[in-house]
Amino acid sequence: MFRFKSLTNNSPESQVLCSLPTLRTDWTHRHCSSQAPLSDSLLDTVESQGAATWSGVGVPVVVQRVYFLPCRCQQGGGSASLPSSDAPSFPSFRVCLLVQDAYGMFGEVHSEGTIFKDRRLEGQSCRLAGMKVLQKAIRGRTAGLFSLIDTLWPPVVPLKAPGHGQACEEANTPLPPRFCYVLTAHPTLGQIDIIEDPVSKLYQPPAPCSLREILQTGDLGTRCSFYARVIYQRPLLSSMLLEQREIWLTVTDVTLQAQDESPSGFPRTLPVCVTSSCVLGQEVLEELAKAAPHSFFFRDALRDQGRLVCGERTVLSLPEPVLDVALGTRSCELPGPVRLDGLDSVTQVNCICSVQGTVVAVDESTAFSWPVCDRCGSQRLEQSPEDSDRGAFSCADCSRVVTSPGLRRHLQVFLACPARPQCTVRVKLMQSSIASILRFAAGEDGGYEVNSVIGKEVGWLNCFVQSITTHPTSCLGLEEIELLGERASSGTTGSPGRL
Repeated sequence: MFRFKSLTNNSPESQVLCSLPTLRTDWTHRHCSSQAPLSDSLLDTVESQGAATWSGVGVPVVVQRVYFLPCRCQQGGGSASLPSSDAPSFPSFRVCLLVQDAYGMFGEVHSEGTIFKDRRLEGQSCRLAGMKVLQKAIRGRTAGLFSLIDTLWPPVVPLKAPGHGQACEEANTPLPPRFCYVLTAHPTLGQIDIIEDPVSKLYQPPAPCSLREILQTGDLGTRCSFYARVIYQRPLLSSMLLEQREIWLTVTDVTLQAQDESPSGFPRTLPVCVTSSCVLGQEVLEELAKAAPHSFFFRDALRDQGRLVCGERTVLSLPEPVLDVALGTRSCELPGPVRLDGLDSVTQVNCICSVQGTVVAVDESTAFSWPVCDRCGSQRLEQSPEDSDRGAFSCADCSRVVTSPGLRRHLQVFLACPARPQCTVRVKLMQSSIASILRFAAGEDGGYEVNSVIGKEVGWLNCFVQSITTHPTSCLGLEEIELLGERASSGTTGSPGRL
């Protein structure tokens, strides 16, 4: 653990502590008398020091953002997460500070192997010393970094004019930066000391928007911050494998749910893709492991075509209660039961929707069934030679003899949907819907007559859109789903888009 200390007060009470188990980087604190003089220009310092580690100079900056990036050596495809106490000794991520000097120049400071337990550096004035340039980042080649920088431009206060001690007039604020420097701290000389400096007035905290405002803006490739309720997650965290590349979340908020029944042009839910480069904190991982709706603050997510993307430099956190003054309700609370959009011509892949239709065919090539324990529902049934003679099983989970096992089925049906009359809609059904369809169609041997299923009306079903193809024919692949917390709720209301 090391300390960030205020340079204007040496008392222990003024120290800002960060629990940082250091693996490779050892940033130290020095007293004021031993510190190098300040140079208020990040650009001048880099140009004068060249590729060498900074010596004899420090630069005051404001910390605009603190976030994590996966280490380049990280293996596997899962979304990166902060290591737990039993994690391997090598770091899976590096902590980064996006800093800005008094002239508006930005820099990204990397520290591999250092873990921040909090983000209290954000918004602070700090003195950088003992840095080394890793890279000169150019706007056209590092779009992700500059999309974040663009959210902090123009500055909230006038910048210093190059070659002058005073600030520029606001009308003369320059264009957004075309380049910035990626820095790293020297293992023994690197320092980040909290100071008191007017540069802190440049700090711009995230400005949360509602999901409706984000949809109205529609600026692709730009960053946005928002509070949202997660109502569906794919896959569930407990079932994720090492090669899992991404997590899909379906989110909503009060501004989308409060729409009336008339078409507004806005969806009731939005898909959010959490990529493997988005580092997730432990408290976020714990929430994602729960089979219940959860709320997050999404900071600096990217706008994409009809979706939002959490990737590098995006931070997910548990929200503080925030009052939405316009609606008089907390931003993550919904006005009532969740309502989904019905399937229509603009439904996209990886979205969820409500579906209603008539069964016109059954996919017999993929239909099958298997026995389960009639007590605990486990599929881990074993059968010894003695049990096979009497058709009994032994349940490996509840350790009892199962003489009348239950039956689970895999069944996909093709629906004729009024909302997509020219499209083939294939739906993989859940067990409850299969049981409803086959209630009067199943035979004594567990089989069923296909003709007795044709013509059955199904819906409304909550479905996840797995695939959309347009060639050689238009086809939608859907899977019936349960929304988070739906099993514990009172069930569906039976009307389009309602739980």
